Amino acid sequence: MKTIHKLVLKAYLGPMILTFFIVMFVLMMNFVWRYIDELVGKGLSAGIIIELMTYAMANMLPLGLPLAVLLAAIMTMGNLGENYELLAMKSAGLSLVRITQPLLILVSFIAVGSFFIGNNLVPYANKKMYSIIYDIRQQRQTLEFQDGLFFNGIENMSIRVGRQDPDTHLLRDVLIYDNRPANGNMNTIVADSGYIRLSDDKKYLLVTLYNGETYEQTRNNQWYTKSALRHHTFDLQKQAIAMDGFAMERSDGSQVSNSQTKNINELQKDIDSLELKVNTATTSSYEPLLKEQIFARDNSVLPLPDSLRIDKRRFRTMQSADSIAQLPLREKERIWNQARTLAKTSRNMFSFDESMAKDALNRLYRSKVEWHKKVSLPVSIIIFFLIGAPLGAIIRKGGLGLPVVVSVIFFVIYYIISLSGEKQVKEGNWEAVWGMWISSFILTPIAVYLTYKATNDSALLDTDWYAGKFKALRERLEPRVRKLGNSIKFKRHGKRNDAQ
Repeated sequence: MKTIHKLVLKAYLGPMILTFFIVMFVLMMNFVWRYIDELVGKGLSAGIIIELMTYAMANMLPLGLPLAVLLAAIMTMGNLGENYELLAMKSAGLSLVRITQPLLILVSFIAVGSFFIGNNLVPYANKKMYSIIYDIRQQRQTLEFQDGLFFNGIENMSIRVGRQDPDTHLLRDVLIYDNRPANGNMNTIVADSGYIRLSDDKKYLLVTLYNGETYEQTRNNQWYTKSALRHHTFDLQKQAIAMDGFAMERSDGSQVSNSQTKNINELQKDIDSLELKVNTATTSSYEPLLKEQIFARDNSVLPLPDSLRIDKRRFRTMQSADSIAQLPLREKERIWNQARTLAKTSRNMFSFDESMAKDALNRLYRSKVEWHKKVSLPVSIIIFFLIGAPLGAIIRKGGLGLPVVVSVIFFVIYYIISLSGEKQVKEGNWEAVWGMWISSFILTPIAVYLTYKATNDSALLDTDWYAGKFKALRERLEPRVRKLGNSIKFKRHGKRNDAQ
């Protein structure tokens, strides 16, 4: 028994490692193409890119592990079935459950480990990854001059280069518009050639120009009556202009805080506080609206506080009148203005409370989604193994051909159902339990059915079996079809004789 279990484990570990790296590579390519525009042209070091890729890979582990487990299970059992090793084990009296017992134990450890990965590693990796992406977005692009085009990547400065030598990086026909002076003056520099580059620490712009002219135009508040233009030439001009935003400035990640950067305990605290906040915001919106705005002056609907009681001497005319129509014109206008003001105030208060409640609801739904994601991941890994192992035993095909196709089909079904349920939860249409577990509820009966069929050596995916069943069905239906055709012909022939 130990020898068989070692054989099965050895046959499983190889495809598991191979498929895991293949899946992670495909997911990483998706990440790279998603953020390629933000990574190019920033002069990022190899260390920053490797660090970002590492955190991104950790973030994709919950998505790659189930697919790797499913594909490895189908490949392993398919290889054993194709080489008749699985048949030999069953001939020795071993059931499929006993054969896959060591694999089920291994996958159980992987599932338990995936919970800690999703609960501890993934939130940390998300926080670091989003922090690096935020820092990259804050960083400006490096100096990239194109012949004949203006470079406007520096604030209050525009640079045009006629031609750039690709080997020496010498710039020809340089034109610089400089609007940085605080007094509002504009400097225009024209030079035959020069060098413009960033310092090694990317904090200064080093400008070296040869054989040029400088024009300084006065542009203060009196430029339209007392404008002035100063001009001088130079053989060599050097400047070191302080720059900011070109260097990669790392933040501590405190600006990144969402449901994807928290573990299950932090999510539970957020859920409790957000539920309390939503209930408070919902209930507190109506009572002040009724007491302080809509029925603020009507004690027949709600009891009035002392601060809002009506001054009877002031409104004696109102109390004696049967309707507002009988009041004087000025009193009417004052009452209508007061009512209009109260209505606008009520609408603004209710809109503000409604927006606060919606924001809290959105955060509550997202926190519940992440909470259930962490709990459902180990279950989904076990379900995928219970689908892959019996399916591989039924298919009896190894390699990366048919197993990959079947794995992708099941994973796409799982992914579409999961995304649909997640969307319904975030929109508040479904409860989080149903939305995040519906894929497991649907795939579990499939896993049980496939296990039952594989245990009983069912020919579920045997094309010869389906061809035989189809042939038998056709042989049974052919006499009935022939008899029905003859009866239709006989009826048509009888009608034709009656017509003659």
